[in-house]
Amino acid sequence: MTYNDASYKDKKVISIGTVSELTGLTERQIRYYESRQLIFPERTKTGLRKYSFQDVETLIEIANHLEEGVWTSEIRKELKKREQQLNNSNIRTNLIKGQINAHFKI
Repeated sequence: MTYNDASYKDKKVISIGTVSELTGLTERQIRYYESRQLIFPERTKTGLRKYSFQDVETLIEIANHLEEGVWTSEIRKELKKREQQLNNSNIRTNLIKGQINAHFKI
């Protein structure tokens, strides 16, 4: 069985309490970052927030930026820009894979 880095990092399985312990942020801070649309946890059927390892890394990055005096609106712009770049990169990768598959008739 092969494990893909992205697959486990993107699974939303971590509770807000554990995220708080891992990041050193309070649950209130984490919910605030969500309200500012910097982080997007999933909700269980009962309404509990679930985060991914990637969310934990993002929260640490957000906290570091805020300590440096960066405003949440600027952080949001940077996160959206990074997400768009990642999406564009994934699209290019899939196009190249498709061209290779077509060329070799896979």
